[in-house]
Amino acid sequence: MSYVLRHAPDAAGLTLDAEGWVSFDDLEKVLTSKYGVSRADIVEIIDNSPKKRFTLVDNRIRANQGHSVEVDLALTPVEPPAVLFHGTSLTNWPSIAREGLKKMERHHVHLSADIDTAKIVAVRRKGDYIILRVDAAAMFSEGHSFFVADNGVWLAESVPVQYLSRNAGTL
Repeated sequence: MSYVLRHAPDAAGLTLDAEGWVSFDDLEKVLTSKYGVSRADIVEIIDNSPKKRFTLVDNRIRANQGHSVEVDLALTPVEPPAVLFHGTSLTNWPSIAREGLKKMERHHVHLSADIDTAKIVAVRRKGDYIILRVDAAAMFSEGHSFFVADNGVWLAESVPVQYLSRNAGTL
């Protein structure tokens, strides 16, 4: 579902609207015919995914964030908590220390409101990981915008290096 709704809807024969929505019935047809996934399986994924990657409203579904295809999630800028966190592979630290956090092929940098959530993300990376502390209050006060997706993931266009510190944790 993530691949289809975030990265390759056209490969599945689906067309997302401008905000990333597609008919749930159309998604079900594709997933059932191509992958043998039932409607109940899809609902189970939506309801029980710890990362809450999808939103289902009025027979329409979309991924909450992380798209590599062009969508406008119609998010409203909001004031973030004073501190946010980002879990990443330790091998990424040298480039992050030079350039800050970049969205890469996604629409935003993904941030967590707590260290535990950032660790869940970081552990999925290969090798050792680090948890970065983001001074979101300073960023916000200096004009940077933040958004929060339906699943609670905080989003920013980028995080310049001066707002990052590595002291949030290492393993």
